[in-house]
Parts: sequence; C-alpha cells; structure tokens
Amino acid sequence: MKIKTNEISALIKEQIKHYEHKVESNDVGTVISVGDGIALVYGLDQAMLGELLLFPNDIYGMVMNLEAEHVGVVLLGDDTLVKEGDTVKRTKTVMEVPVGDNMLGRVVNALGQPIDGLGEIKTNKTRPIERIAPGVIKRKSVDTPLETGITAIDAMTPIGRGQRELIIGDRQTGKTAIAIDSIINQKGKDVICIYVAIGQKNSTVAQIVDKLKEFNAMDYTLVVAATASEPAPLLYVAPYAGVAIAEEWMEQGKDVLIIYDDLSKHAVAYRTLSLLLKRSPGREAYPGDVFYLHSRLLERACKLSPEFGGGSITALPIIETQSGDISAYIPTNVISITDGQIFLQTDLFNAGQRPAIDSGLSVSRVGGAAQFKATKQVARSLKIELASFNEMKSFAQFGSDLDASTVSILKHGEALLQVLRQDQYKPRSLDRQVFELFMAKEKYLDNLEIDKVRPTLEEAYKYVSTSHANLLKSINDNKEISAEVEEQLKTAINDFFEINK
Repeated sequence: MKIKTNEISALIKEQIKHYEHKVESNDVGTVISVGDGIALVYGLDQAMLGELLLFPNDIYGMVMNLEAEHVGVVLLGDDTLVKEGDTVKRTKTVMEVPVGDNMLGRVVNALGQPIDGLGEIKTNKTRPIERIAPGVIKRKSVDTPLETGITAIDAMTPIGRGQRELIIGDRQTGKTAIAIDSIINQKGKDVICIYVAIGQKNSTVAQIVDKLKEFNAMDYTLVVAATASEPAPLLYVAPYAGVAIAEEWMEQGKDVLIIYDDLSKHAVAYRTLSLLLKRSPGREAYPGDVFYLHSRLLERACKLSPEFGGGSITALPIIETQSGDISAYIPTNVISITDGQIFLQTDLFNAGQRPAIDSGLSVSRVGGAAQFKATKQVARSLKIELASFNEMKSFAQFGSDLDASTVSILKHGEALLQVLRQDQYKPRSLDRQVFELFMAKEKYLDNLEIDKVRPTLEEAYKYVSTSHANLLKSINDNKEISAEVEEQLKTAINDFFEINK
C-alpha cells in the first residue's frame, strides 16, 4: 500500500489543528553556555529585560540581553555552581530590594541582604531597582540648603536638597572625606543618608562604617556595599538598589542624601558586563548606552512638590579622574548630567590646602537659591577674590617689586585660604562659618601672619560664643545678618583684638 504525500500533510495539519499546548515551555529554559559570570539561556521566549531567573543551587540571574535565539543573563552569585544543560526558571518579577525604616543603621549588599552580622532585616515591602524618574510636574525647584558643614562648599558651591552635585578629582584627594563629613553634619537635621560603596576594599568600607558609628551617624544612615571582591553584576546593581531604597523615604516626604562612591568603578563594571555579553564597544571600550546608565540613575534625585509629599533625594556622585583629566568620557558624561561639580585638585591637596577644592573649576548650577541669606551676605565676593588672588599669585612669582594693591590682594587671598582650611570629621555650624567668613570679608585677618590666622579664628569664635552668644544665636535662628547684628559683631571682634594685643 502506497502512502501519498498529500495524505501525510493533511494528517499533520489535522493534528496541529487540534493540538493543545499543555505546558508553558517558555517559562523554563536551558543553559547553553556559562562563564565569567554570564550565562546564555535558550528557550525563555517570554523573558523580560531586568527579570530575575532562578538557576540551580538557588542562584539568581538578571536578564540583560534579549536575542533572537537566547537571552543573556548576568549571574548574581557563584557562576561555578551553574553548568551547561542546567534548567532555568522564570520568576516573572524584576529585580527588587527590601525598603523601609528597619534598613537604617545597617550594612547591606547590592541585593539588600544584611552583611553586618546583626541578623535579618524585617521589612514587608520591596521596590524594583529600576524606575522612571519623577516627571517635571511632580518636581519643585531646589530652594532648601543641604548643609555639608564644609565652609568651602557651603560658601562657594552650595548644595540644595534635591540637587545632584558631582565630587570629582584624582585618587587620594579627599573625595570620600567630603562625602563622609556631609553625612556626619546631617545629625539632628532630619536627613536620612545612604552611602553606596562601589568596588571598594572590604577594609575601606569597614573603616567608613566604624567612623560613622564613632560620630553616631549610623543612626540615620544605611550603607550599601558592593565591594571589589564581588562579581561585576553586583557592582552594576548597587547604585540602583540604593536609590530605590531612597525613593521609599522620599515618597514619605522625607529628605534623603545619597552618595555614590564611585561611579567610575560602576561604569567599568558595566563595561565588563557589556563586553562579556558581546555588546559593541565604543569610545574607550564603553558601550554606547553608558551615558544612559548614569542619567537614568541621577535623574531619580529630585525635590518633589508639596502636593506629592515634598520629599527629596540629594545625590553626591563621585568620579575619579586620571591626572586631573576632566575631559575624559565618563567625567564629561556625569558633569553634563549633574547640577554642578566640586573639583578637587592634587596640587592643592599636596600643598596642604584641605579640602583641596579648586574654586575656579567648581560650580553649583543651583547656587544662591540653595544658600542661607547669612552665608550669601559674607560669601558673595569670595570666588572673585580667590580668582584675583590666583591671578596675582602667578604674576607675583616673576616680580620682586610689588605695589601696595597687589600686596593687599595677596594677603587677603592667603587669609581666605586659611579660612577655607578645615580638618576632616570636623564639620562647622552655620554661625561659625558665617562668623569666620565675616572676619575675612571685613579684612580683620589680612595683617596677621599666615600661621596665626587659624588660631586667631578659633580664639575669636570662642570669645564671641561666650561673651556675645546672642549674636551667634541670632545668625543661627534668623539665617541672616541684620544691620544691628553686623555692627555688634564688628564691636565684639574689635574688643577681642583689644584684649589680645
């Protein structure tokens, strides 16, 4: 008996017509290759970008590439426990982290799991790490200062609640020191702090946590740590996890300060993942979307308008430069995303000027809107005076015979630099900053020997805070210097110099 081909095709067509799909086969896939923290999985047709997948041995992975034949997955655990042929299941949920007040005072990894040995964190809410930033309608312009306690920053490049201010400079110039001092200064100011450590040594993170505990700053701080010993996917996820936790508090109407230390290492981790996922390299071997990597992160920092709770996230991203080159790819990217930058210079640092802030290259694009009136009154001409000083200083190197006005500018500039000097872990209160800048502005310090300026400022502040405490209280309470207070301050300072002749 001969079987005709048209009968076979008719039979197959009939079977296909009545076929019912019993198993959701596209929810289960198979590992076709694994290595360097990357797995290629076949068969997950319905997988979403950013979705968590469950591998054997309770290892999770996150989908980062959706391709025609397979999906590219970054593993959030030990890739040696995953092998070819393993079955992979969809979780149908995107990457999430736990959020809530119980996170405060803890050290967690990029997945929000505690790593400080203080037991589990009891939270009943999670948030996806990726989210679209609030739109223009939900935002309010930045108008409330976020006091760092660092005179050079609060006077010249003020930071407002809801602003994004970049801290940029070479390694070992005091970038992290500025961030930690800013956290310490938030004590009693009703600001929650999040410190995201990306690609740092475990010992460095431990030292920072110990220092924060020493100043009782861990009470209002959360540390998210993705250290250098961890796989690149966790370094990539860490800042998004940090800002997702921050958004929970912002939506409750609270103010949050978040520090990303540092985004250079974050970009390198993303470059590593991208190259392993066979994405095309572009400038400096970074993938084409590396700008979007940081813009979608930093755009989530904002100040919400009162009808949406009025909370804020202030972001202080840190970028490390090579030999002061701020025109490199990642520095220029982040400069264009942020609302200003604090540039730290190696030469200033080595010359003993700490914090080593370059007043010429540092800028705040929010500026006076995020500054108390008192600070504005005493610091208005500060940048111009420092610029004149730096210009004159370079000329003075070539001339021995200087006229009186040049000598005056040089002396005043030297005194200003002394006023802006500050030790680490010693943030200054508003009244102290204003008082010291007032003395410099009124030229009380210009005729002193350089090494006498700082001791004189210390003693003068001590004298005024004991003998004329009402003046400093007025500055702290009213946030401005009235004409009456100005006259009384001058009298008090003159009295101090009379006593200490």
